[in-house]
Amino acid sequence: MEPLANIVASYNPSAPLAQASTIPGSWYTDFRIAELERQAVLSRTWQMVARAEQLAEPGQYVTAEVANEPVVVVRGGDGILRAFFNVCRHHAAAVMTEPAGKAPYLRCPYHGWTYSLEGTLKGVPEFDGVSDFDRAKNSLVPIPLATWETFVFVHLAPDPPSLPRFLGDLVEQFRPLEIGKLHFIERREYLLQCNWKVFVDNFLDGGYHVPHLHKGLNSVLEYKHYTIQNFEHFSLQSSPLQSSGDQGIAAVRKGQALYYWVYPNLMLNWYEGYLETNLVIPLAIDRMKVVFDFYLADSGEAARERNRQSIGVSDRIQMEDQAICESVQRGLASRAYGAGRLSVRREAGEHLFHRLLHADLKRGLDQAAVAGEA
Repeated sequence: MEPLANIVASYNPSAPLAQASTIPGSWYTDFRIAELERQAVLSRTWQMVARAEQLAEPGQYVTAEVANEPVVVVRGGDGILRAFFNVCRHHAAAVMTEPAGKAPYLRCPYHGWTYSLEGTLKGVPEFDGVSDFDRAKNSLVPIPLATWETFVFVHLAPDPPSLPRFLGDLVEQFRPLEIGKLHFIERREYLLQCNWKVFVDNFLDGGYHVPHLHKGLNSVLEYKHYTIQNFEHFSLQSSPLQSSGDQGIAAVRKGQALYYWVYPNLMLNWYEGYLETNLVIPLAIDRMKVVFDFYLADSGEAARERNRQSIGVSDRIQMEDQAICESVQRGLASRAYGAGRLSVRREAGEHLFHRLLHADLKRGLDQAAVAGEA
């Protein structure tokens, strides 16, 4: 097998967009790249895990998995929001096993070890006679946590950059959208037979595929006025919407379309009175899950049909994307493919993604080499 360092080095991040190629097909098919991404990308970036409203009261908790690590986020009795590795310090079972809930304490179902809402070990059944056991050193292991708007994020690295610093200009760009006034309506999850990066690439192609794949959406987007702006860790694709075209889509998509991508795996799609978040979760080298959360302006009974129609539009577009993403994954493994070129007009966001990814993978390899020498 070709050395992993050579595979990473086969991409040239310094090439300007007009001369750039995509990352090579092997990055989507080599299991060693997937493991390096887990360690150097997903474990070292802010990852969204919950909505703040799920954790409003003491004892409310949410469990999640980040870079294959089990995580629990809980509101303490002191009102402080904390995150921990959801791993019992006794024999490593998950302490909290439900996706979300409310509890007076955190108790492992395996042997009954009990932790406070602040993560401190409190109850240790039948441990009399065990010598040199320090409860204080056996509390749940904490994880850095931060909130932004209505979202809760964690970071598996011990000393991450602050979330506002990482988000940069996105903080001020999002403030006028007032997403706190929207109501969470529904969650949908989709399983795709493709590498997670295929889904991100598809999102970031600047609407290149829209006229060919999404006929209904294309009829309401002003495609000629579609713009792409790149920032340090995120990209914004934007387009005015027109009221003509597919009337089903035009009825529930109005104003300006704002399609945000936050490195590496979060999308936030905003229209007037509507927000949809997409969290992309790698499952295997050729399998992924994307979690859609829908927020709308009105959650009342009178808006139920409109909301159903709005979510249905998103579902239809996702089905179109799913088929093409799975087709791409098959092609990436073909001996006929190495790497592709990028459209200067459309694929600047994809170029940013590939350069950020290369930087993290290169850093991960360098750190592993130093650790090996030590």
